[in-house]
Amino acid sequence: MTLRWGILSAGKISQDFASSFLALDPKEHKIVAVAARDLNSANKFAKDHNIEKVFSSYENLVKDSSVDVVYIGSINPTHLNLGKLALDNGKHVLCEKPLCMNVRETRELLEYAKQKKLFLMEAIWSRFFPAYKQLRDELKAKSIGDVIQVLVSFGVPIDQVDRLKLKELGGGTILDIGIYCIQFSSYVFNGEKPLKVISGGHVNANGVDESTSTTLIYSGGRTATFVTNSHVTLPNEAFAVGTKGTLKLASPFWSSTVLQTPSGVKEFKLPEVGKEFNYLNSVGLSFQCNEVRRCIQNGLTESPIISHQETLLIAEIMESVRKQLGVEYPQDHQ
Repeated sequence: MTLRWGILSAGKISQDFASSFLALDPKEHKIVAVAARDLNSANKFAKDHNIEKVFSSYENLVKDSSVDVVYIGSINPTHLNLGKLALDNGKHVLCEKPLCMNVRETRELLEYAKQKKLFLMEAIWSRFFPAYKQLRDELKAKSIGDVIQVLVSFGVPIDQVDRLKLKELGGGTILDIGIYCIQFSSYVFNGEKPLKVISGGHVNANGVDESTSTTLIYSGGRTATFVTNSHVTLPNEAFAVGTKGTLKLASPFWSSTVLQTPSGVKEFKLPEVGKEFNYLNSVGLSFQCNEVRRCIQNGLTESPIISHQETLLIAEIMESVRKQLGVEYPQDHQ
């Protein structure tokens, strides 16, 4: 079956998502429609990516019967309403991370999808990279023994980027880049809920976090520590440290192609599609699409690789971190 995609929003991440389809089998995936608030940008997007249908309203796209699943690439505060709009019209949903602004919204959207019996997944694309799959195999094989410590950093100088610095756009390092650190920690510890979250950091003039340092306390003497920063470039590596050795995802750990293991370095080549991307290794956005198709074909409403339960756990950790820093969004008071 050919899975027919509709794209909501024509911004940079949606551009990369559409470009990544050049790495997919056209018999299995096809983008059939795009919608954006600005019709000119939607038309340009459609021309650039050879998309047949263009809409100036999200509502018109989700009502189109030729669309099976929508990808939501819009700003964070719009995810809940657009997700519900798509589900209301019988569409499966792949939504950019973070799924929603807070725990309340996340729970609401997950429960809404469950009621509608439709597929919903948070687009934590990292987990579908070959290096992450190899990491999982190494952990299962206990090649580093029992994991005791996780260490991750994500720092890039993006403090002047609107989507990060402005509260009204759902800004802050935790929602934007910290989620990658949290999902890695959770991936290593199999979605286990930490006993405690301890966090500190700095908040900008708009009231959103610009740097954070967090430790997740797990049972059995295990911890995960991660750092986010929007002013400087950090090592951007991820470590799982065990009793018999260490696994390291090389920078950029969120889309890494290199895994260091006790038995040597394993490299994974990304597909080459001859297209320029806005963000590092974005051709890898395509990997998650095969999982979406597999799940929908098999009648699943969530993926075991990033389950609804784990999406909710990640939301809970993000909310705990930012509340310790005093970061609140309008959505927290609705």
